[in-house]
Amino acid sequence: MWKKIAEFILGNRIPILVCIAISTIFMGYHARDVKWSYQYIRIIPDDDPDMINFNRFQELFGEDASSFVLGLKDEKLFELDNFKKFMELGDEIKELEGITSVLSLADAPNLTANRHSQKFEVKQFFNTPPSTQAELDSILGAVENLKVYKDRLISKGGATAMVIKMDPEVLNSKDRTAVMKKLEARAVQFEKESGIHLYYAGMPYVRSIMADKVKKETMIFLGISIAVVAIVLFLFFRSFSPVFYPLLVIGVVIVWIMGTLSLLNYQITILTGLLPPVLVVIGIPNCIYLLNKYHQEFANGTPKKDALAFIIKKIGVVTLITNTTTAIGFMVLISTGITAMQEFGIVAGINIFVTFFISITFIPIVFSYLPAPDVRHLKHLDFKPTNWLIHQLEMLVLHHRTMVYIFTSVMVALSIYGSYKVTANSFMVDDLPEDYHVKQDLRFFEEEFSGVMPFELIIDTGRKKGYLKKGTLAKVEEIENFISSLDEVSQPISINTFLKAGNQAFHASDSNYFKLPSRSEMSYIMKYLRNSSDEASSSLSESMIDSTGRYIRVSSSMADIGSVKMDYLVDSVIRPQLAKIVEGSKLETMVTGSTLIFIKGNDFLIKNLKQSMLIAFVLIAIIMGTLFGNLRIIIISLIPNIIPLLFTLGLMGFLGIPLKPSTAIVFSIAFGISVDDSIHFLAKYRQEIVLHNYNMKKAVIMALRETGSSMLYTSIVLFFGFAIFMGSTFGATQALGLLTSVTLIVAMTTNLTLLPCLLYTFDANKKSMHPIIDGMDTFYFEDEDEEIDLGRIDVNK
Repeated sequence: MWKKIAEFILGNRIPILVCIAISTIFMGYHARDVKWSYQYIRIIPDDDPDMINFNRFQELFGEDASSFVLGLKDEKLFELDNFKKFMELGDEIKELEGITSVLSLADAPNLTANRHSQKFEVKQFFNTPPSTQAELDSILGAVENLKVYKDRLISKGGATAMVIKMDPEVLNSKDRTAVMKKLEARAVQFEKESGIHLYYAGMPYVRSIMADKVKKETMIFLGISIAVVAIVLFLFFRSFSPVFYPLLVIGVVIVWIMGTLSLLNYQITILTGLLPPVLVVIGIPNCIYLLNKYHQEFANGTPKKDALAFIIKKIGVVTLITNTTTAIGFMVLISTGITAMQEFGIVAGINIFVTFFISITFIPIVFSYLPAPDVRHLKHLDFKPTNWLIHQLEMLVLHHRTMVYIFTSVMVALSIYGSYKVTANSFMVDDLPEDYHVKQDLRFFEEEFSGVMPFELIIDTGRKKGYLKKGTLAKVEEIENFISSLDEVSQPISINTFLKAGNQAFHASDSNYFKLPSRSEMSYIMKYLRNSSDEASSSLSESMIDSTGRYIRVSSSMADIGSVKMDYLVDSVIRPQLAKIVEGSKLETMVTGSTLIFIKGNDFLIKNLKQSMLIAFVLIAIIMGTLFGNLRIIIISLIPNIIPLLFTLGLMGFLGIPLKPSTAIVFSIAFGISVDDSIHFLAKYRQEIVLHNYNMKKAVIMALRETGSSMLYTSIVLFFGFAIFMGSTFGATQALGLLTSVTLIVAMTTNLTLLPCLLYTFDANKKSMHPIIDGMDTFYFEDEDEEIDLGRIDVNK
């Protein structure tokens, strides 16, 4: 079949090139419409109980992660000139399109009781800028007297915050970036004018920072990966053509990737943004194997056209299989059931096969038009360092197999020990480096305000206007007191907060009355509330209770404590205590919020990635079984590729790298790539055993000589190609780069040492029928351009 494919490709060169050009132009046209994602990746499926609660919360109360927070802790703020600048900052931020409200000391509303109209009125403490320092101090004293702002706008440590809410529609669109840049620019201007340092936090800010960095790094790493691949290719082949045309293949693939995203209506996320540079690295090995074998055949005296046909026949099927295993490593992510992972796996899988079809056609066709290689082009075949290394590997396999087994056993033992040190832990801002200002600023808010990550409770009273039922508010108060006692969670806000503020306002702002009204006081408070403006009532209804009065919201923030502590806090502390508080009543409590969903999503993702790894392992084992038809060979081939994964897991344990989505994804991808070397080696070994009369010693050594250099070249390209991601500012990308490059370089080592040793030990001197050729229909002899039909041969005959 592959002989016919080779004839078809070389016999229809112009039509094939035209098809590649037209299809690439078509994909490039659609690539213009690809869009960037501005939303957080949702991981938990909608039928999960926690996701049901979160969706219900958003239906009732809207977005919980729409606040951008500016913090400061400097006595200079309370100087007249600086405070006026602070007021101007808030006023200008209010005017930005996409900003719905600003709350700070300068914008703090003052709830007052109008005795004449018997209603509450909301007025501003600062209707106009204060004219004297004394006036400023007096008003600030009045603000601080209102306990509603304690631990919310004013911390115990003396810090203050400006809470800026964004329109959810702007928050989840490309306009968010422009708004955040204008906001940040104005804040920087305030810092310069006042000399007061500002701290930045909040989910909109983090999301904006990450979205911008994804854009920048996608382009940066794409350029770096192309440069690295070009340099490595030139060092190997030391001529222009073997560098330029493989890069042209990669250029076509990049266009296809972007076009695929657009045609499938997928957006560029932190995951899909990695695909162009990753496919640059993964696609090059195809070209290396093809060109290396082409030069080998030509150097052996095969005419150029026959050598090109030969590489299609000989390398084509093996490359198809290796690309299939690589695609499996990505496409098993479809089984996670997570939309973002599925999109990543689908686009990667499709374009890995696109890479195969383009390289297996474009490279032979282009080089058929180019002049035949001269001595300069073939020098890399006699590269002394490579030949020396291959010779050392031969000596290792022939004379030092015991040393290889001992070393491997020690490495496996250490890896197993290290693997027990691995913990599964992830944080909301995992992807950002520790010294990055966003993380440093987050620590400020955690120290002063117990964090800014959204944490929400819903209390279901079971009936309309259930919040008015006797005893309900007392239970809410008990819940709030419990939440307040947790060091990791900030002071909560609920309808009780409003009622306490109303009670204080009703009693002439006496701070002693910042407490739930008594029964008699409650009747007055509710009367004043009913007489208040519709706008105030609407605001209360939307932010603290739902429109029916059945659901009560208790809103707070928390520190970014990580998934391990979060799971313990929620499942072992908060939920049991809430159940105890509402026991005997008809109230039901639900813990929710963006932070909980994010953390649980990571745990859900890790669990599904483990399942994907198992699926990848089984599928690749089936492919190996189909290819080689021998259980012993399947086991021998998988061992050198499992050990690198175990080594990486052990390394994570020793280095303290936690298991999280960005590290768990490495294993299925790296396994799908690393097994390619085994397939190339075993395919050659399968051929050599027949050539050398089933002398396994010679077969192993010849396979090592034939494939060793290509395995070295491709592994080095892969290593450096993935290693560049360690320069990312994202923890997820850094982990992908570090762990994948380490895994692949260890896999290269085991495939060049352990694999041939295992074959030599377990297959040596077996002269009877060799199972790995059972079922093969054809075999291509190296010294004949002729297809020989073997059928199911009996070696003994």
